[in-house]
Amino acid sequence: MLTSLYKKYKPYYTDNLRLALPIVVSQLGHTLAHLADSVIVGHFAGTIQLAAVSLVNSLFMLILVLGMGIAYGLTPLIAQENGRKNYEECGKLLSNSLIINFCMSLLLYGFVHMGTLLIIDHIGQSPEVVAYAKPYLGYLGISIVPLMIFQTFKQFAEGLGFTKQAMFVSIWGNVINIVLGVIFVKGMFGISPMGVKGVGLSTLIDRTIMAIVMCLYVLRSKHFKAYIEKFKITFVDRVRSIKIIKIGAPVALQYSFEISAFSGAAILIGTIGAVEQAAHQVAINLASVTYMMASGIASAATIKTGNNFGKSNFKDLRHSAIASYHVIIAFMSITALLFIFANNLLPYLYTEDSAVIHIAAQLLIIAGFFQLFDGTQVVGLGVLRGIGDVNIPTLITFIAYWIIGIPLGYFLGINLHLGVNGIWYGLTFGLLTASLLLFLRFQTRTKRLAS
Repeated sequence: MLTSLYKKYKPYYTDNLRLALPIVVSQLGHTLAHLADSVIVGHFAGTIQLAAVSLVNSLFMLILVLGMGIAYGLTPLIAQENGRKNYEECGKLLSNSLIINFCMSLLLYGFVHMGTLLIIDHIGQSPEVVAYAKPYLGYLGISIVPLMIFQTFKQFAEGLGFTKQAMFVSIWGNVINIVLGVIFVKGMFGISPMGVKGVGLSTLIDRTIMAIVMCLYVLRSKHFKAYIEKFKITFVDRVRSIKIIKIGAPVALQYSFEISAFSGAAILIGTIGAVEQAAHQVAINLASVTYMMASGIASAATIKTGNNFGKSNFKDLRHSAIASYHVIIAFMSITALLFIFANNLLPYLYTEDSAVIHIAAQLLIIAGFFQLFDGTQVVGLGVLRGIGDVNIPTLITFIAYWIIGIPLGYFLGINLHLGVNGIWYGLTFGLLTASLLLFLRFQTRTKRLAS
């Protein structure tokens, strides 16, 4: 049975993986930037500053995914228009997306500066953790502007199937981020030790360089000459802007419902203690690495689905989507086993604090189980996004995380005194709910198209 299944879907596995692997590396870049921050701070600045990284990342990731969600609105539209060979339309969509994303980045920076930095004192966190968190959050807030510019050109190139270039930019960007992070945090070459503030500055520099390089690549490469003939930085069209926002806004909400659930969990855990919060940061950081890899596979599924949708090739659309589900189940099964059997070793990447390692090791076992649900739900979202189905999936994510996940986590963790483990049990059940409901939605929509 497995042999016949493999033969049936083999061409789709190959096709999807060829497209997905560079996106996986590129997507991983966002998480690796935060992972590098955690590793550097954990080893060179101590547990309190690592807890500050956890707090900031929990708050900032919500802002980050709002921006990335809006930027993702461009990709399925570009894939669909490319499938129809409507090249001029792609350039016009890029113009509108760039303006929308730049304006969104200014709005998000204002939200960080005027909102998050003001409320961070009033959410029950340790004062010494908050003191370290503020300057780090300030630098990350500014970095959202170049990041959104990078995302615009990245999503445009990936929508056309050019995925390797953003991968290389992300790799070199992360090398720069790590090198500068160590120099700034530790204090080298005559620079005074900056602590957690140093990784914020290195991330800002890294994202600015990435934005410049990706912009120059798209505008100067011969591969995009036919697509950017109608691109003008001042071109704004109401109809096209609405098309981008109609997909981008629900995608932003989908990401924000999930990430805000994990951010809410981090804040709940912060009320338990700084050690628990640092342990949560270690475990969630490792889990987010595999999530971003799954997100890369989901992005490839969006592109292939959008392309087949534009060609009205609904049979290939469904087979390609099912192949993406097979790939993600296999991949997440492997990472789940890694988390479960190496749970006592992986936390040492971040810290040598035995109290933090003990709690993080328990959380990694739970993370091993929710890997499968996290991967399948994000692929479901990616496939549905490719056919423009974003509203019902958005409602599903809200129900899964905020009606089920967080309330259940609060009940188990705080009311039943299961602590940080109880909060993670709630999150796991929320992911399970999202995975099942999105799969049912995928089956209904694609079978209807195929018939």
